Amino acid sequence: MSEQLKVKTMQEFMAEGKQPEILFWVGSAGSYDDRAKKITKAFVKLLNKAAVDFAVLGTEESSTGDVAKRAGNEFLFQMQAMMNIELLNGYEIKRIVTCDPHSFNTIKNEYPGLGGNYDVVHHTQYLKELIDNGRLTLSGDGYKGKRITFHDPCYLGRANSVFDAPREVLAKSNAELVEMKRHKKTALCCGAGGAQMFKEPEKGDMDVNVLRTKDALETSPNIIATGCPYCNTMMTDGIKAHEKEDSVTVLDVAEVLANSQGL
Repeated sequence: MSEQLKVKTMQEFMAEGKQPEILFWVGSAGSYDDRAKKITKAFVKLLNKAAVDFAVLGTEESSTGDVAKRAGNEFLFQMQAMMNIELLNGYEIKRIVTCDPHSFNTIKNEYPGLGGNYDVVHHTQYLKELIDNGRLTLSGDGYKGKRITFHDPCYLGRANSVFDAPREVLAKSNAELVEMKRHKKTALCCGAGGAQMFKEPEKGDMDVNVLRTKDALETSPNIIATGCPYCNTMMTDGIKAHEKEDSVTVLDVAEVLANSQGL
């Protein structure tokens, strides 16, 4: 990587006696999964370009507890959540941005009941905000003539009704947006929700991710865009199952935007 990414931790901000504009919650996938790390990097490049004063928790960040809760281990979820809430409140965090709809949903809707009240936004909403406020200026039309279809992550779309932000950000790439039959409120899960990510699918006619990828391929896209690291994995596996990896790419909204700006 030619240029150094600028990423400061909350500890560094505290040492300087400052508060960041936002805390970027990286999430387990964005921290450890090799594919999802690229989404994290793309988003950080955009934050740097927009000169956003952001912080990460670094090694102090731990799992939100989403997976434990979905798998039925409420006790483990509460332990993980309380640990994070104590840390976030200690740092007096007000606003959190994350690329992971699972972290987004958990911190936004389930942490308040345990004493964690924050303004939580998904990275697609934050990118839209930066563009609308003129902080992120865009140029170029590298995606002109390309067809992009957007897969709505369940915890972003159906669970939290965030439908427009990702589409408005994708539109800035000058690509042609094509919708699947099942989209927005009627979108189908990628197959990874509810902790299904970490187990093999049950017997059936077709794996959910293969079925959802079929929905996407019917739009004849060049790119399947999504806003979730888990959806990204599932749709990428789906592309392989349909033997279309030569002609179709799966990218996060942040990656599409970063690529369009040559970042």
